[in-house]
Amino acid sequence: MAEGSGIDVIKRTTVMVRDAEKAARWYESVLGMTRWMDTPFTLSGNQLASGKKGDQTRLVIMQAEHDEIGMIGLLQWVDPLRNDIPEELPTEIPFGTPIFVVASEDTEATVERARAAGSRVHAEPEEWTVTGADGRQKDMMGASFWDLDGNFFEVNQVLRIHEA
Repeated sequence: MAEGSGIDVIKRTTVMVRDAEKAARWYESVLGMTRWMDTPFTLSGNQLASGKKGDQTRLVIMQAEHDEIGMIGLLQWVDPLRNDIPEELPTEIPFGTPIFVVASEDTEATVERARAAGSRVHAEPEEWTVTGADGRQKDMMGASFWDLDGNFFEVNQVLRIHEA
């Protein structure tokens, strides 16, 4: 994309995590992501609508296969520790919470990796059919689960695309 094109691109979503190292290992083992950046970060007190000036954080940015999109930032408060972290992880998606949608080549294997890494599975893999944006029907395999910090993931695999 050319600089100055006037088009904005969402390239990363950052989530708050309890333990950036543990979260990074989850993203590596479950989704096959790699660490793009891992750095201490001091909040300025202006841009982020959380924390205060001088708070010490750790930001780990995980990268998917694409080099500009599909990145997930993992932001951990180091000093002071946050006191608003819920002890219980959610069992439903609260309003305003993002849903991460993953295109998978093997939904069943992804769910098993998530389960082995400590995730709570919401929906086991099942087949379903959807009409795509192009009007063609697609047979899919889908499932869903939470990561270790309560972020919700929907995993989908295209099994077949029917000709129109």
